[in-house]
Amino acid sequence: MTETETNTYDVVVLGAGPVGENVADRTRAAGLTTAVVESELVGGECSYWACVPSKALLRPVIARADARRVPGLRQSVQGPLDASAVLAHRDYYTSNWKDDGQVGWLDSIGAALYRGHGRLTGPRTVTVTGPDGGEHVLTARQAVAVCTGSRAALPGLPGLDAVKPWTSREATSSKTVPGRLIVIGGGVVATEMATVWQALGSQVTLLVRGRGLLPRMEPFAGELIAEALTEAGADVRTGTSVESVTRENGTVVAVTGTGDRIEADEILFATGRAPRTDDIGLETIGLDPGSWLPVDDSLRVDGHDWLYAVGDVNHRALLTHQGKYQARIAGAAIAARANGETLVAEPWGAHAATADHAAVPQVVFTDPEAAAVGLSLAEAEQAGHRVKAVDVDLSTVAGAGLYADGYQGRARMVVDLEGEILRGVTFVGPGVGELIHSATVAVAGQVPISRLWHAVPSYPTISEVWLRLLEAYRDA
Repeated sequence: MTETETNTYDVVVLGAGPVGENVADRTRAAGLTTAVVESELVGGECSYWACVPSKALLRPVIARADARRVPGLRQSVQGPLDASAVLAHRDYYTSNWKDDGQVGWLDSIGAALYRGHGRLTGPRTVTVTGPDGGEHVLTARQAVAVCTGSRAALPGLPGLDAVKPWTSREATSSKTVPGRLIVIGGGVVATEMATVWQALGSQVTLLVRGRGLLPRMEPFAGELIAEALTEAGADVRTGTSVESVTRENGTVVAVTGTGDRIEADEILFATGRAPRTDDIGLETIGLDPGSWLPVDDSLRVDGHDWLYAVGDVNHRALLTHQGKYQARIAGAAIAARANGETLVAEPWGAHAATADHAAVPQVVFTDPEAAAVGLSLAEAEQAGHRVKAVDVDLSTVAGAGLYADGYQGRARMVVDLEGEILRGVTFVGPGVGELIHSATVAVAGQVPISRLWHAVPSYPTISEVWLRLLEAYRDA
């Protein structure tokens, strides 16, 4: 028989990804004893199967694309990428899927790590089943934080399991380059992975059920990326559904709604995410397994004063940087409540006790890049704001022309006419990911147009697009 150990901590964190790590960091800094439970690798999805490996794969692709647009350099980079070197670069940044460094960091802050599957077994109680079958019962004096993230959601196509499709995990960790790859979806994972594997030598067919790519951004973002993928050699088909998928003698065969038969070596489904809450014991506290967990602005689950849901699981914004921001808020809120303090929305991040979600930034690392923060024009109008959108062709900015010959891109600023503040900003073009934080500051800070005139962009940078946007608004 295996023995069951019982231990009590102030805080128990389910999940040791970036979100769980940040919750633990904040609660430990506040002097609260903290246990962290992880069933896979410490560092989570972002470190091993999402943000880090995908960007490690994309960086050589984007660098080559940029170099090909620079006179005097383009002739030197016309050959194919060294796929083996790119994959090795990816492996280095994932620490070859070993988490020793992350474990050492948890130990350095004084958090206790429990490896195994953790499930709620009642209020403030988590039971961890370890790899050896042994059990640890962890009781939380103050809080349990669910930071288990999300997983790829696969469609209910008959026989799909037998096909062994790729999800985002396989797409970012594959050791070989497939000769032909079908990508199903039109969102961030689909567009980024189509960009990577087409550049590494795959013949990519991108099948999108909707009318365009990146449907949550301004329409021109998806249009420019679709054009670039097509120019790179990918076959991009919008308004296309997949009715069946089989694997015949090692070859994947996808049949579309129009009867087209597409063959490939692998098929990637990038068709959405689902919360990792199906087997964490939610039923023991009156919640539905497999559900997203609604929270208040301190990240506390509705109706449970001891339970927090941080990051993807609350479905506010499925982005690592937003999850880490929420984790800082949750850690501060847990510590404040443990000390009997009243939560207030203070202006400084270290003490903030409520999470804002009006200015959520995102960068899609395709070629060209797409970056957005806040609301799109359609979203602002649907929310009832009286707004005006102003657009600027990025190629008219001197810095863009110096950045690359034939620079193509576009910028949009959505202005709320009531207070003349920004509701949203979108940039599409090479290198625009580094522009988005300035837009985030403007949107989050509700900086009036009248003040933005005095935020003078340096010449000749692509940031001068801000001046062009303000001039377009003035002259509209």
